[in-house]
Amino acid sequence: MICRVCDETDLEPVLDLGEQPWCNHFLKPEEAGTEPRYPLRLVYCRACATAQLDFTVKKEVMFGDHTYLSGVTKSLSAHFARVAHEVDSRIDSACKSVLDIGSNDGTQLKHFQALGFDVLGVESSKTTAALANAAGVPTLNVFFNGQSAHEIGRRFDVINAAGVFFHLEELHSVTAAVRECLSPSGTFVVQFLYMKKIVENLAFDQIYHEHLLYYNLRNLSALLARHGLEIHDCYLSPIHGGSMIAFASHAGTHQPSARLRGYIAAESASGCNELAHYQRFAARVREVKERDVAYLDSWARRGQRVFGMGAPVKGNTLLNYFGVGRERVSCLVEKNRLRRGLVSPGMHIPIVMEDELPAPPDVYYVLAWNFKNEILANNQHLVDRGVQFYFPVDAGAA
Repeated sequence: MICRVCDETDLEPVLDLGEQPWCNHFLKPEEAGTEPRYPLRLVYCRACATAQLDFTVKKEVMFGDHTYLSGVTKSLSAHFARVAHEVDSRIDSACKSVLDIGSNDGTQLKHFQALGFDVLGVESSKTTAALANAAGVPTLNVFFNGQSAHEIGRRFDVINAAGVFFHLEELHSVTAAVRECLSPSGTFVVQFLYMKKIVENLAFDQIYHEHLLYYNLRNLSALLARHGLEIHDCYLSPIHGGSMIAFASHAGTHQPSARLRGYIAAESASGCNELAHYQRFAARVREVKERDVAYLDSWARRGQRVFGMGAPVKGNTLLNYFGVGRERVSCLVEKNRLRRGLVSPGMHIPIVMEDELPAPPDVYYVLAWNFKNEILANNQHLVDRGVQFYFPVDAGAA
């Protein structure tokens, strides 16, 4: 393959998580075992330092329709509110417009609407686009790329991409389309899982088929530069264990902030863009697998009941890589009603709604670890009763 960012071919294998199903392919119980599996391997480009997957599950399979909803958790909605206010503080015009790429159920755009923005969402998933439109958030049910950008036919003061820019099969078409749709003085907001933090937190479960690319500021800057865009400011948010919120614009229109220069210097000092950094990461991931499987087995030997807390997409990377099924985790406890009555891909663990659970377990194995604070706050009564909450990734999450 060629590098998704720079088109070079010097790619080094780093981490092999095995053959796995597409992790958002939640199934009806009678469908269990019919789901296809695909290689899940991380490789590193020696030319531009981009970590990326070497296999692509087609976007129509992964994003044509799915069950992820960004409005389910209060923490994520609060984060989106903070981003909207930050962006609003940077806009001078009284007439403000925003385009949200991969807008999901419209949660981010609702916060922009509240600040007086003219909003438009672009969402490929049929179900979530319908939910957004029903909630009063104008949303096009299409993939954003060069063709759809041309059909939209207008420019925006702000273009937002929250948790979507690492999904892109049509990476260069989309990036060029951003430039086309961004007003001359506009701001492109890229919200992305920060690979430096993924490695530091050992959050290997954030590697899955939907996430084709893994960004630090260095390789994201290289991508944007190919399309006449450049980052001029950024900050690190605690959401999802560490997400970078980068502000970009047409090249040459802004000076880089001191904050941006500081983050870039920190990347260089840490060696987080070097091959050896990723090789050490892979070795530590294998150690985590041994540790957690041993924990799960010890709880089973003591007769303790273990439930999964949450059925996040990333949790299926962990469950499938660890080989953890119903014999170790009885069920996955969820709030998202689109997943009610389904089973997880690969391991086929049943999903139970939190408000329909007859009794709590002895241990919650928390797959939705990125909402640690919210989960512990909502379940303090269970903690007080002695229910153990175990976080396989403990990143000091929001």
